[in-house]
Amino acid sequence: MNTNRMVRMFAGIFILVSLALGVPESPLFVSKYFLWFTVFVGVNLLQSSFTQFCPLEIMLKKAGVRQG
Repeated sequence: MNTNRMVRMFAGIFILVSLALGVPESPLFVSKYFLWFTVFVGVNLLQSSFTQFCPLEIMLKKAGVRQG
């Protein structure tokens, strides 16, 4: 697996978890403030598409994951 696929996978997981924890209708609901984490992930994905700067990708490269 390469860095591009892992970044997408992590983003998807974090969005689904934050929605499960932040939506009142969810059986895992904790607080509506978890939805701000969804916003953070979305904004980070958007800015990385313009700037090519992604903190997770940098960490994955340092961990030895091959570039994609």
